[in-house]
Order: sequence, then structure tokens, then C-alpha cells
Amino acid sequence: MNLWLRLLWLLLSAPWRSRLPMPDGISELTFRVLPNDLDLSLHMNNGRYLAIMDLGRLDLIVRIGLGRAVWRNGWTPVANAALVRFRRELRAFERYRLETRVVGWQDQAVLIEQSFIFAGGEREGQVAARALFKGALYDRRARRYVPVAEMMETIGASATSPPVEADVEAFLAADRAMREAGRDPQGGAGA
Repeated sequence: MNLWLRLLWLLLSAPWRSRLPMPDGISELTFRVLPNDLDLSLHMNNGRYLAIMDLGRLDLIVRIGLGRAVWRNGWTPVANAALVRFRRELRAFERYRLETRVVGWQDQAVLIEQSFIFAGGEREGQVAARALFKGALYDRRARRYVPVAEMMETIGASATSPPVEADVEAFLAADRAMREAGRDPQGGAGA
């Protein structure tokens, strides 16, 4: 239930949050680890990180000016791949900041970095976890992925991706390898 409350807060506060420039804008959302975020080890559940990351990407979509086009055109955000590196545990009631930023894009996929950073206490500013995410917008009516150039045109931004760094290249290479490994040699989709 608390994710629904966080989502509602995000949507209600969006009109008062500043617009972010593309691609340099960074969405910053501050949260506190709540009891229902915890696992049996009494730190934030690994799956909760992924759910909170959804909120950061939604905030980014709205604040770069793409939210109306997504709603109006029936586009659906789709996750293609994610890699999370956990560094330090987030414990009950600790405050943290989720920073979400675009690091590059390809024809139909956007590459996003998301970092969980301690917001207060003795670990202020330390990174708890960092993730790389590859996603796209799917046009349900046209049954196609929305080209990034079309997204950029919608928000009045350049369609030229900034160069990606070595860690993002490694992430993309791993994604390609997994995609290829999952293909059925007879032409169907693999497991």
C-alpha cells in the first residue's frame, strides 16, 4: 500500500516541481525506509529497490515534459533490462535520496542511471545502491516502440545521445549476450 501512497504523492506534487532539462536533468526524490519495505534481514528488500526505481523514472518522464504525450498517445513505459549493484544496506526508518538521470539512448531505448544515496545521519552522501536501466515507451495503438527521436521531438530536445561510459557499454553488452543466449536456434523465443 505504501507504494500507492508514494505514487499518489508523486503525481500530486508534480505540477509544483520544476521542469528538468534533457538530458542533463536529475530527478531527486527523498524517501524513508518504512517497515513494509523491509525483508527478513531487516533492511530494504531487494525487490523494493526496483519498485522505488519505477517512481524515479515516472518523476523523470513527467518532469522532462513527456508525461502528457505518454498519457495522450497511450504510450506505456516498458523495462527491457536492469542491473543493480548493492553497496550498503538501507535500514528501517533511514532517509535516502533516489537520483535518476538519463545517461544515453539508442534507436528505441533510453538508458538511465539510478542511485540510492543516504540522506542524513553518519552515512550522509554515501551510495547504498546504483542501478543501470534500459527501457522504452511502447505505443499500444500502433503496436510499436516509440523511436527516441520522436520522444525528443515531443519535448523539444536534441535527438543526439551523449556518449555512454564504459560501465554502460558493459551493461549493454551483457544485455545483448543475455538476449542472444535466450534465443531458440529454431527461430522461436527462448526461455
